[in-house]
Amino acid sequence: MPTLRELQIAMRQSLVHRESAALSAMLARHAPPERLDIYRNTFLLTLTKALGFGFPAVQKLVGEAFFEGATRIFIAEHPPRVAWLDQYGDAFPEFLRTFGPATTVPHLHDVATLEWSVHSALHAAEAETIDPAALADVAPEDQGRIRLIAEPSLALLRLAYPADTIWRAVLDEDDEALRGIDLDCGPVHLLVETRPGGVEVERLDGPAWQFLARLCAGEPLEAALDDRQGGPSFDYASALAQHLAARRFRGFELATNAGSTTVRITS
Repeated sequence: MPTLRELQIAMRQSLVHRESAALSAMLARHAPPERLDIYRNTFLLTLTKALGFGFPAVQKLVGEAFFEGATRIFIAEHPPRVAWLDQYGDAFPEFLRTFGPATTVPHLHDVATLEWSVHSALHAAEAETIDPAALADVAPEDQGRIRLIAEPSLALLRLAYPADTIWRAVLDEDDEALRGIDLDCGPVHLLVETRPGGVEVERLDGPAWQFLARLCAGEPLEAALDDRQGGPSFDYASALAQHLAARRFRGFELATNAGSTTVRITS
């Protein structure tokens, strides 16, 4: 009589690696391996569809046949670890970066990274955002120690290729816009967040992105507002006021030591 652990391992081998002999021997009446193909095919189809929902622009860029082949290899290397399909696919962008056949589309990783951030923002937990007036209650001598905590849907991306322009053109099926994209235009700095109308992707300039990144990383205001970071021409006070008005933070705390990152910041 196999243990539950042994049965689980055999089932994984059958579903992920197509090795069904052990599982077949454990089942009643030694079900033939070909019967197990039904479960394997359902497993693969479900995960492939989940990845297609999460990465629609990637799928259109490479075509269905390429996408399906890539996802099958990805699924074998990265099977789900939680029973929530909306969370499945976080490792897919990095997989594409090192996937040999994808090297002919060098911007594919960046588009996938953007899509995963949009997908994550879409499914992020709702959270109360901070009332800017609450900061006024902090004692003046402590205000420099305020460390803001980012709203859960917010992500900051620094990407080598104009992934936002590619993403929009692909989903809009705008071939003319695609032909006009300059892949060598340099890195782009993107803000992804949920707004009242849905998930939005906004391009920021370098100093604005760096400032928001420092705030979201939990840097105390005194350090984040240091004009040596972005240059004296950058209006930190106005930028901070805009971020607070946009409700990009769900809370704050007073820093006592270096804190951990509280938002996804990807390069």
